[in-house]
Amino acid sequence: TLEGWDGDPRFWKVEDGCITGVTTKEVPTESNTFLKWTRGEVDDFELTLEYKLIGGNSGVQVRSFPLEGKKWGVGGYQADFEAGDTFSGILYEEGGRGILCGRSKKVVIDADGKKTETSGSATNEEIVKAIKKQDWNDYVVIAKGNHLIHKINGLVTAEVVDNQKDKAKASGILALQLHAGPPMVVQFK
Repeated sequence: TLEGWDGDPRFWKVEDGCITGVTTKEVPTESNTFLKWTRGEVDDFELTLEYKLIGGNSGVQVRSFPLEGKKWGVGGYQADFEAGDTFSGILYEEGGRGILCGRSKKVVIDADGKKTETSGSATNEEIVKAIKKQDWNDYVVIAKGNHLIHKINGLVTAEVVDNQKDKAKASGILALQLHAGPPMVVQFK
């Protein structure tokens, strides 16, 4: 069920035992919309889930915050994934600093926001090959202190140490994203 979650009922439902978000040509979302977990905030954690995406772009918000004036709007850290070959596995900051860490990278952000980037443990090509299009993929998000790690299908896709004192988040809400744009279907379990 969607007990413990809050999102626009035009887009979110349970189907085939999975949390499912759907946009169509007839019922598009005008802006990114989120299904928010209402049972508290997350701080240090390891989240393991499976996702399947048909079209579009989605993600999982962690240590995030509600956006003022947008009932189902959320900003903050996002474990991103998409139907294409560019963004799955990155760390994006919705409504904030944008892409914090590209795929196959490790980034250290200093106190002033300067990024130092090195290669991660898996190459971009290995990650693209490991992602199953329109099928189920394992996603793990680990957050411990200011250290965040994303893994898809066992490969580390992004790793960030966020030392930017005025921007780094130690806790916040969890939410699932439906991206504005073309019709899409995303499922989570």
